[in-house]
Amino acid sequence: MPSFDIVNRVDLQEVDNAINNTKKEIATRYDFRGSPADVNLDKKEKKIHVLAEHEMRMDAVMDMLMTHLIKRKVDPKVLKSKPVEPTSQGHVKREIAIQEGIETETAKKIVKMIKDQKLKVQAAIQDEQVRVSGKKIDDLQEVIKMLRAQNLGIPLQFVNMKD
Repeated sequence: MPSFDIVNRVDLQEVDNAINNTKKEIATRYDFRGSPADVNLDKKEKKIHVLAEHEMRMDAVMDMLMTHLIKRKVDPKVLKSKPVEPTSQGHVKREIAIQEGIETETAKKIVKMIKDQKLKVQAAIQDEQVRVSGKKIDDLQEVIKMLRAQNLGIPLQFVNMKD
């Protein structure tokens, strides 16, 4: 029976590349000379740490980071940013968590939307993904089309399409 999985995955290598490009841009920009601006990725905890001299520089660094992430085809919706905090040296810092997987609430919402379509498909929540299966590939493609039109607050990828 044909099936596919609905997932929310982030390519950490692409995030790392975007951060390295942001660092290069910070190093070459005239307005950042002598400024303690920095961006780092903690791959184990899946967090990005941003340090800047003050809030205006923080906003500029965040703009650069978002631009490089979009160029690298990483959807900014996967980032959950905490508020800016002051550091002991008088600078500001921000922690950004990278969210992967589909939360249970969102997965239930996806399953309900699929069932409301009245197509001959079954949707089942499996850990942090949703498996959709049906007899006709056309029905599965209809589900994909419908979900792409929705705004669920997270980017969705459709993987493991099997006949």
